[in-house]
Amino acid sequence: MSSPTSPSSGPAADQTELVLGLDDKPAPTVAFLAALQHLLAIIVPIVTPGLLICNAIGVSPSDTNLILSMSLVISGIATFVQCRKFGPLGAGLLIVQGTSFNFVGPLIAGGVLMVGQGASAEKVMATIFGVVIAGSFIEMGVSRVLPFVKRLITPLVTGIVVLMIGLTLIKVGLISMGGGFGAMKDGSFANAQNLLLSCTVLALIILLNRIPVVWVRSSAIVIALLVGYALAAYLGRLDFSGLRDAPAVQVPMPMHFGLDFSWSLFAPMVVIYLVTSLEAIGDVTATSKISQQPVQGPLWMERVKGGVLVNGANSLLAGLFNTFPSSVFAQNNGIIQLTGVASRHVGLWIAAMLVILGLFPAVAGVIQAVPEPVLGGAVIVMFGAVAAAGINILASTRLDRRALLIIAVSLGLGLGISQTPEFLQHMPHWLRNVLESGVATGGISALVLNWLLPDPHHTDD
Repeated sequence: MSSPTSPSSGPAADQTELVLGLDDKPAPTVAFLAALQHLLAIIVPIVTPGLLICNAIGVSPSDTNLILSMSLVISGIATFVQCRKFGPLGAGLLIVQGTSFNFVGPLIAGGVLMVGQGASAEKVMATIFGVVIAGSFIEMGVSRVLPFVKRLITPLVTGIVVLMIGLTLIKVGLISMGGGFGAMKDGSFANAQNLLLSCTVLALIILLNRIPVVWVRSSAIVIALLVGYALAAYLGRLDFSGLRDAPAVQVPMPMHFGLDFSWSLFAPMVVIYLVTSLEAIGDVTATSKISQQPVQGPLWMERVKGGVLVNGANSLLAGLFNTFPSSVFAQNNGIIQLTGVASRHVGLWIAAMLVILGLFPAVAGVIQAVPEPVLGGAVIVMFGAVAAAGINILASTRLDRRALLIIAVSLGLGLGISQTPEFLQHMPHWLRNVLESGVATGGISALVLNWLLPDPHHTDD
């Protein structure tokens, strides 16, 4: 998916009047301006997952700076490969790739649990990156057997899992609005100042989205965060400690934290990697459609396979270079519609901008300085949008008695386990490891029930 703030591509996509087609080479000024519009839409979603995870686990400011910088660099590399295409790698379309929100909830839940059990933040990050690397092979494997996986994981299953991800993330967003896990420890959680910061950002996002000016609506989150940043500066809440020990240029350092592994952290990731792969199919198809390229046939399938393969390969690279899994973003489809520029050469400019920003730690340091309540006002909207995307997927399916039964059981078990994990206390350790994430429980339930209960309306493609 994508970022949760991505505009949908509906029927209007068919009527997109392209100023520049897929292989047209725009003048440098045009390419730069088009790339800048994409950058404004993606930079916040790219760095936010890493910032939330690091804040929750208690990663040091200097290490957080490294992780955020690498989020930008790795996103730039993936965007370059998606647009440029190298053999089987990449879709060859104007596709932007960045850090995925899908993994935030399970990584925070698992990481906070490990910290509570006495693990250091460095140990937790080593485990997370080991799990990210292991999971990346799932997505790379899925890219080779897409027709089979699409039959097994239908839109019904995908919709349930995306809805579960969104519902579990909302709690993370609300904690951020109140000041984060650090504020919970020092007693300042949800105090007047924190609520002033978060509610100001939230109110601005709502207001800006009602203004009938397209560029204002598409930049609503960035504008609201800038206002929140200024308000935080006025209140003396900006913290630039992440810049204190940061080098002038950030040289990528593979396995800075080392590597470790945890089955309990890996189990929910399996389901999410599968669903993220299928979301990428939809995102690549939407971009192909808006770019006036085929959305069926061998060329389309080659692009989809290449896009999903880069999803996985780049998550492998992300784990090696100390950052989190990435996925195809969908909001660039809205920018293509807005500008009429579908040239994949613009993607090379976007990629260069992301890598350059990531190599200078001052950029990550300025972003890291934002107080968590400011970020919380924005992410509560983003995370609610993830849940809404799940509802939208479910609404596009046939909601007969069978589907409603699968939804009811999957949501009941998934949300129940996430709210009452003690339910699993007498189960074997290996089974607890698999089921202790609500997303994993709900996703596995949906997958098994969808397989066991035959769909009378199903016809093979």
